[in-house]
Amino acid sequence: MTSTGRDAAGAAGATPLVTRCGRRIVVKCFRLLPEEQPISRVTLDVGGHRDGGPGVWASLTATEARELARQLIERADVAEHAAQAAAPTSV
Repeated sequence: MTSTGRDAAGAAGATPLVTRCGRRIVVKCFRLLPEEQPISRVTLDVGGHRDGGPGVWASLTATEARELARQLIERADVAEHAAQAAAPTSV
């Protein structure tokens, strides 16, 4: 079995996102190349909190990653519109 390992964030075309609360989110691709059936996953690594809290990670199939992306975009639109509706209007 051959492993290409995890790619660097830059190689995946993504720069780590640092949230306002200080967590680093990195999206990578992980590949294992056994002769029988290659395995390729999208990994999501959410680093620990700046106060020392633990981080988490997920390994997703391409289909799961696309569904997560769809849901994130949908929720971002809802949050954005809610914020705009709540913003005071200037006269």
